[in-house]
Amino acid sequence: MEMYAVFVVFAVVVSLVIRLMAGGLDGDRVEQYVRDQGWELVDRSWDPFGPGWFGEKDSRIYQIVYRDQRGDLHRAHVKTSMLSGVYLTRDQIVERAAPAPSAPAAGGLVEENARLRERIAELEADRG
Repeated sequence: MEMYAVFVVFAVVVSLVIRLMAGGLDGDRVEQYVRDQGWELVDRSWDPFGPGWFGEKDSRIYQIVYRDQRGDLHRAHVKTSMLSGVYLTRDQIVERAAPAPSAPAAGGLVEENARLRERIAELEADRG
C-alpha cells in the first residue's frame, strides 16, 4: 500500500511539472502570435472553463487583452496546444482608440497657407 501512495504522489508531481512547462510554452506561443499580427499583448490569463473547454483534451484556453494597430483594445479567448497553434475566439473590441484628428479640407489648406504667408510678410516687415 505504501508503494502505491509513493507512485500516486510521483504521478501528481510529474503531471504538475508537465502542466507548468506547457503553460510557459503556451504563453510564449500566444505572445509570438500576437506580435506576428502586429498587436501588443496587454494581459493574458488562464481560463480553463473558457469557450470550447467541454470535451477538449489537448488544448488549453486563455483570455487575452491586446491592442491592435489602430489602438483599439480587444478581449478574446485563445485556444492553444503544442501541436495545434493558436486560435482566437470571441474577439471583441472593449475600448475604441481615440479618432485621429481630421485634416482640413483642401480649400482650408489653401486659405491657411495664404494666412500664414501674410503673417510671414508682416513679421519680415517688422524686422526690417
